[in-house]
Amino acid sequence: MALKITVIGTGYLGATHAAAMAELGFEVLALDVVPEKIELLSSGRVPMYEPGLEELLRKHVAGIEGSTGRLRFTLEWAEVADFGDVHFVCVNTPQKHGEYACDMSYVDAAVESLAARLTRPALVVGKSTVPVGSAERLAARIAELAPAGPEVTLAWNPEFLREGYAVQDTLHPDRIVIGVNGPRAEEAERTLRQVYATPIAEGSPFVVTDFPTAELVKTSANSFLATKISFINAMAEVCEAAGGDVAKLAEALGHDDRIGRKFLRAGIGFGGGCLPKDIRAFMARAGELGADQALTFLREVDSINMRRRGHMVELAREAVGGDSSFLGKRVAVLGATFKPDSDDVRDSPALNVAGQIHLQGGQVTVYDPKGMANARRLFPTLGYADSALEAVRGADVVLHLTEWREFRELDPAALGAAASRRLILDGRNALDPARWREAGWTYRAMGRPNA
Repeated sequence: MALKITVIGTGYLGATHAAAMAELGFEVLALDVVPEKIELLSSGRVPMYEPGLEELLRKHVAGIEGSTGRLRFTLEWAEVADFGDVHFVCVNTPQKHGEYACDMSYVDAAVESLAARLTRPALVVGKSTVPVGSAERLAARIAELAPAGPEVTLAWNPEFLREGYAVQDTLHPDRIVIGVNGPRAEEAERTLRQVYATPIAEGSPFVVTDFPTAELVKTSANSFLATKISFINAMAEVCEAAGGDVAKLAEALGHDDRIGRKFLRAGIGFGGGCLPKDIRAFMARAGELGADQALTFLREVDSINMRRRGHMVELAREAVGGDSSFLGKRVAVLGATFKPDSDDVRDSPALNVAGQIHLQGGQVTVYDPKGMANARRLFPTLGYADSALEAVRGADVVLHLTEWREFRELDPAALGAAASRRLILDGRNALDPARWREAGWTYRAMGRPNA
């Protein structure tokens, strides 16, 4: 009999996972506790921008003409518990307010609400990013609450989605990791091999571990990535002090196969809803385990990252005259999201820089291809434009802070005609300096010579 899949939580992770499971041929029922979100998804629309996701949803959501009808949405826990053979828990794990630690309240509530209604054999699969040790605790809680008792098993299957590539990463993952434990571990593994049969057949590695290792894979991967980004940003600081060129330095480093070229572009650092909070939660959990010294380097990684934002503000201040404030200066900011191909502005370095300049008296105008609505909600006092050209009109300095392809393809001459001064600060080292200088712009970037 074909497995029936449920997905608990329909945010960025859950909505993508639900659509992908339907694409893989399963009947899927997804649950959320927010009626407006369920109504939106049931109409084939998504509450966030993610390339290809809405099209995939509309291909499968029941009730849409021409769809397979394999994907439905509900608010009812009892319906989910009765429907599913495999239940994926995809709810958020934000950073606790005022602390580094992870807020597990959403995961705990989801698992308890589901477990109490499980009256037949089922596999519960955690996908949320959680502190190591959570799976063992949740497995014990499921055993206490589930009417089906030992016939309900827990597995941990961390997600590795990149915003902007989430559909691709779910359907064609670069690895599938599952953590299993207990007397039914082999059965859980077989079930998940069945769920992921298509990507496994395509060659995706399938790694089976215990609970703690599976939990550590995601936080370790994010910590390694954050460290690599902060390393090249630290080298940018040294290059500025020594007169070096961090772009050429990164190019030379990237030719070393042990290091690789990816994520060696110096700039204003990382943000978003995952990397910053995940490395902080990892540090907090290591402290609880008595292994805090093992991760003290992550404090410096975090510090370097946050310092880059302030450094961009200082570069902008110097560019417009070096006074103690930005009073009377017009600043154009190209980019609001924390990365391109997303509308996510959570902990966005671009918006953080824009906000700091605004608080210091600057007249800031922001443009972003997809993040305008979310940026307005978060920073309603900033100015916003409908295009890059309108954002730049009358600007004393232009800040390029999110590396959208649209910005790389801008016509520097056309923008120059609109700006008050042809001065651009490339906070992502992603523009072509020669092209902008040929159009009469003064081009400056972090960690690179001014000419």
